[in-house]
Amino acid sequence: MDKDIITNFENLYRSYRKAKLGKSHNGSCARFQNMSLEGIHLLKEQLENQTYQIGKYSQFKIYEPKERVIMSCSFKDKVVQHCLCDNILHPRLQNVFIETNSAGQIRKGTLYGMDKLKEQMLSFYNEHGLDGWILKCDITKFFYSIDHEILKDIVDCYFPDSYTTWLNHLFIDSTDGVGLPLGNQVAQVYALLMLDCVDHMITGELGIEHYGRYMDDFYLIHHDKEYLKECLLHIEEMVSSLGLSLNGKTQICPVKNGLRFLGFHHYVTKDGKYIRRLTSKNKRRAKKKVRNMVRLLKAGRITEKEFEQQYKAWKNHASHGNTVKLLHSMDLYIKSELEKGYG
Repeated sequence: MDKDIITNFENLYRSYRKAKLGKSHNGSCARFQNMSLEGIHLLKEQLENQTYQIGKYSQFKIYEPKERVIMSCSFKDKVVQHCLCDNILHPRLQNVFIETNSAGQIRKGTLYGMDKLKEQMLSFYNEHGLDGWILKCDITKFFYSIDHEILKDIVDCYFPDSYTTWLNHLFIDSTDGVGLPLGNQVAQVYALLMLDCVDHMITGELGIEHYGRYMDDFYLIHHDKEYLKECLLHIEEMVSSLGLSLNGKTQICPVKNGLRFLGFHHYVTKDGKYIRRLTSKNKRRAKKKVRNMVRLLKAGRITEKEFEQQYKAWKNHASHGNTVKLLHSMDLYIKSELEKGYG
């Protein structure tokens, strides 16, 4: 039974260990750690008796890559989410999602999504050259627009167990009105499942071979522009039935123009070479971010170790594109600024 899996002490302890990684100075984490085993036993009892309640969210804004409101749950709720996702949600959905649904899953992510796109663009080129079209779709304010009742109907189809239904509904309704809290681990899984029917319609009923999705950002590649227009009508109808809508970024463009996806511009040259470059917008954003990091370092607001970790993380991401010149110029900029000293 699902209840036995979720309330299993070893599963909860394993989830506690995962949840506390890198969060030793977090307030609710520190309080929970002070009572550690006792806290897990109490959480186990609340879950067994179904008296467990989700705590109040902390809200803050982030401004990269765009302004968004992040809702952070309490540490005990992170433990329960890890336990639910690792032992129930992910294992049972791994064979449900299509291969090119690349967000929020084990061994998948942005690089996986970009590499799948590369495979598909080269495969299409080998069949049709650059004589084709790309339908690029995006959902309007996806996380903020998800209807709880529609989502619960979808989730219940895959997790009919009454105990898991109770826990899923508890997390889905943990905020008022429509929308899911950005920052919740379970919300990421629910969001993936929300559009799963769109994936299967496109790859199954519509027969699109070259297709991929990262959360609410997805593309279709086909040689017939008129057929993509027809596909768009079906997609709009399906998305509307979910209480969602496509935004103004949705468009059909020639394959030769390439595709902007996951912060990079992807395209294939006339002679069949695949190119992946950071978009101009992301280059400007990256330069601004690095300049700000340097200012924070010189002002003593972050340590050299923190600076190195953040800069290395950005370089690792950027290095997946053709960015040798950009990375070299950023290294020179940082070296020049730091040689001026911290005064």
